Amino acid sequence: MPQLDTSTWLINILSMLFTLLVIFQLKTLTHQYPYNPQLTSLKQKKQKTPWEMKWTKTYLPLS
Repeated sequence: MPQLDTSTWLINILSMLFTLLVIFQLKTLTHQYPYNPQLTSLKQKKQKTPWEMKWTKTYLPLS
């Protein structure tokens, strides 16, 4: 019965871990994270609309 050759297992395992690390780094590199999440406010800012700045007249439909 032949013996199992385990001499290359270490190289295979290390190369697999290195490859997984590189893939993980490349995947996380594409994401953009905020620099400081504590500074972002959760309040919605009120946007000015054009009709709030001037007086508009409402007309009734023609009869």
